[in-house]
Amino acid sequence: MIPPMATNPIPPFPAGFLWGVSTSAHQIEGAADERLPSVWDTFTAEPGRVKDGSTAAVACDHYHRYPEDVALLSGLGVDAYRFSVSWPRTRFDEGRGLDFYDRLVDELCAAGVRPVPTLFHWDLPDGLDWLERDTAHRFAEYVSVVAERLGDRVKKWITINEPAEHTLLGHALGTHAPGRQLLFDALPAAHHQLLAHGLAVRALRAAGATDIGVANSHGPTWPASEEPADVEAAAFYDLLLNRLFADPLLLGAYPEGLGELMPGDVRSDLKVIAEPIDFYGVNYYAPTRVGAPQGTEIDFGGVRMPAELPFSVREIEGVPVTDFGWPVVPEALTELLTTLKSRYADRLPPVVITENGCSYPGVDDQDRIAYLDGHIRALHRAVEAGVDVRGYFVWSLLDNFEWAEGYERRFGLVHVDFETLERTPKASYTWLRDVLKAQR
Repeated sequence: MIPPMATNPIPPFPAGFLWGVSTSAHQIEGAADERLPSVWDTFTAEPGRVKDGSTAAVACDHYHRYPEDVALLSGLGVDAYRFSVSWPRTRFDEGRGLDFYDRLVDELCAAGVRPVPTLFHWDLPDGLDWLERDTAHRFAEYVSVVAERLGDRVKKWITINEPAEHTLLGHALGTHAPGRQLLFDALPAAHHQLLAHGLAVRALRAAGATDIGVANSHGPTWPASEEPADVEAAAFYDLLLNRLFADPLLLGAYPEGLGELMPGDVRSDLKVIAEPIDFYGVNYYAPTRVGAPQGTEIDFGGVRMPAELPFSVREIEGVPVTDFGWPVVPEALTELLTTLKSRYADRLPPVVITENGCSYPGVDDQDRIAYLDGHIRALHRAVEAGVDVRGYFVWSLLDNFEWAEGYERRFGLVHVDFETLERTPKASYTWLRDVLKAQR
């Protein structure tokens, strides 16, 4: 159990601070017959890929129930809703799949909730491949189409979600779609996603967008001990999961030694990758304790980590864990943000926490309340320390299809009965509603 949260009110955030919640298309929309297949459809069709054998063919059926879900957003009192656009849906029936996003954006605007679309959240159209450079250019073409359709109402855009996880889990370890196990040969997928981001920024600028960001996952990396081997392993892990995707975007350069491993004309590509952005999205869940390799395969948060990797992930002792087994360390969020500010200085744009949340069962989810309370306070401490944070989005509005975990992990503020699709606001929904009222 997480320790009881503090009883004093959460301190006020600056005026204009953006409060929101996040989802992604593949995890909630359903209506698989109204879109083309994605790599996730192919992946989940293979036996053994998803722990409970499920697929996202129906998920939360948000495609048909979006007015009910927008009403939940309105009742919660959030300023903004971060959702993702399904690239495979936009290619359906000569592009008429975009009509759904027209309807959704109209519904959000009518409810006074700002739409914040993410243009890629892992559901790559089947037949495309991030190992191929051409996919980055196809992505830019798709972004132009979406911006032309929605840009009159959408002002805040996110290009790509968590390229680190999509590279590591989908291309290096094979536990996510498309299921490749390439280890360090997966690096081209990282480079092409970064290139796609830069090309997307250019496409959005051409469409008149003035508020563009990315959603990168980050977390502090702590060495397992002060032994040189552990410190070195932790530094390498930090490089792969943090700096590999931030340095090119913010500094226009890969960390030393990595640029030489990337395909194509890297110097030219980095000029595209480092196109200026207006905010930097941070997805934060937990810190990671890392040591020297131990010579055995380990299970980390449900992911099998091969023994041949030059590091091993260790348990963080003495802290509570979520239902997913992730350590709960709110103060690590403060550490992360102050580290980013120190590392990137004036190259770091204003920060938005684009995801933060936890998996717990039940409707009376007091553990989730304590988690969010602790992390929002930790975020406030980062603001007090001088980090320019402009917004905070909870993951997630709804219980959903949690990728390779299927429906066993519940991150939602709203419970979804996946038999009846009935929505039931949890205790955390009511708590967050009251927090937002107090902030205003």
